[in-house]
Amino acid sequence: MDVEKIRRQAAACMETLLEAANLAPGSLIVIGCSTSEVIGKKIGSESSPQAAEAIFQGIYPLAESHQLRLAAQCCEHLNRALVVEKETAEKFGFEPVTVIPVNQAGGSWATYVYSQFKHPVVVENLNGHLAYAGIDIGETCIGMHLRPVAVMVRMPEPYIGEARVTMVRTRPKLIGGERAKYE
Repeated sequence: MDVEKIRRQAAACMETLLEAANLAPGSLIVIGCSTSEVIGKKIGSESSPQAAEAIFQGIYPLAESHQLRLAAQCCEHLNRALVVEKETAEKFGFEPVTVIPVNQAGGSWATYVYSQFKHPVVVENLNGHLAYAGIDIGETCIGMHLRPVAVMVRMPEPYIGEARVTMVRTRPKLIGGERAKYE
């Protein structure tokens, strides 16, 4: 596994998403990741803390520099709950639950993020304060955490390691029909 390549690919994905989404400071962004898929294995079969660390190192500094609030999706064993900073949970009114993600229940991605955040908490869902954008690494199903109108963000090489990457930004709904005017 080439961890430097994984870090670079993660950073490139984040840079592409940031350019396309034009997110305001304080916006919520969700990242779901199967490190098993990143290393070429079936989702949920072979957790990789090293891949999680490389992805975090590629994504997190960019999220921080743009003042974004990161939500790291846990795996299905924790019902795709999210790791967020306590400050984010308080700001948005997310109710923390009592669980600490581990590699086999939560996944390496959520486990690593939990270990790196200053004051991490896990929340079951985003209570209607859905994310403005997201990166899904390895088909982890982040859609439930996104605002209603998701727009795909394309990259020439949509992979991190061996995992397929899907990126989305969201936009407000277009309503009013053919006589309406939009920006």
